[in-house]
Amino acid sequence: MAGSIMPIASTAPRVSETRPGDAPIILYDGVCGLCNRLSQFVLARDPEGRFRFAALQGAVAGEILTRHGRDPRDLDTLYLVLAPGGPEERLLRKSDAALRILRELGGVWRLSAVLRIVPRAIRDLGYDLVARTRYRLFGRYDTCPVPDPRHRARFLDRSD
Repeated sequence: MAGSIMPIASTAPRVSETRPGDAPIILYDGVCGLCNRLSQFVLARDPEGRFRFAALQGAVAGEILTRHGRDPRDLDTLYLVLAPGGPEERLLRKSDAALRILRELGGVWRLSAVLRIVPRAIRDLGYDLVARTRYRLFGRYDTCPVPDPRHRARFLDRSD
């Protein structure tokens, strides 16, 4: 999974500088076409700005994942960080993260909660299948795409 990654600006906020209770952070593979589409999907359905984003290739994700004993080089997993920077910080991964994101978006997306009746091991098998084939099916960028200026502040690792 080698490739160029987005340069991280020295002014990008560090997780340790965020306030407890801040908006959840979606950690995603910044060069993955599917992951970038997920980010665009969330942005379009989250006009209140409840979610923030950080590429797995960046410093913010590396700090969080290391704190939780996860390998920051593992780009095959979507994570959702709840209560980032606070004492109750939690890290959801794979299908649990995806389902929680949909639930938080509200509306019809809350219906995805029915999938929680499927055991996590089975949900994550399906997740892993998509993760293994995502570059082939959805493409791969050479670098992390620059977010639209309207949403740039919601991306914690950015160079602007």
